[in-house]
Amino acid sequence: MTEADVINLRPIGVVRSTLRERGDAPRQPHAGAPPARLCLDRQFADGLNRIAVGDELMLLTWLHLADRDTLQVHPMDDVSIPLTGVFATRSSDRPNPVGLHRVAVVGIEPPATLHVAALEAIDGTPIIDLKAVIDRTRDS
Repeated sequence: MTEADVINLRPIGVVRSTLRERGDAPRQPHAGAPPARLCLDRQFADGLNRIAVGDELMLLTWLHLADRDTLQVHPMDDVSIPLTGVFATRSSDRPNPVGLHRVAVVGIEPPATLHVAALEAIDGTPIIDLKAVIDRTRDS
């Protein structure tokens, strides 16, 4: 591996949630995930400018407890479903465990905390980025 093969990511914050263990987390937010807080480091507070309650964001997380050697899983841990390559699933176990979550902003706590509705990430999950969900009816 050369230096050009290495990608450096740095967390911009952390998820704060009532979910404490991997086994506590629902598979999808619509399956009973609790609200959570996205606590960004203060140095990134200006990046939240113009985010408002009601906005939807794409949250990228680093699923730090994932098994990075797993390449096949039974989707939803259902052994009646054939083994499936992780790239055809939303399994957190994968070579690069990047989590992708669509979240709705339900509150803002200055300087750098967003309260979001249902989020299936566990407490302490590193946040690697936030991106606006593009609404074609709104300037972005």
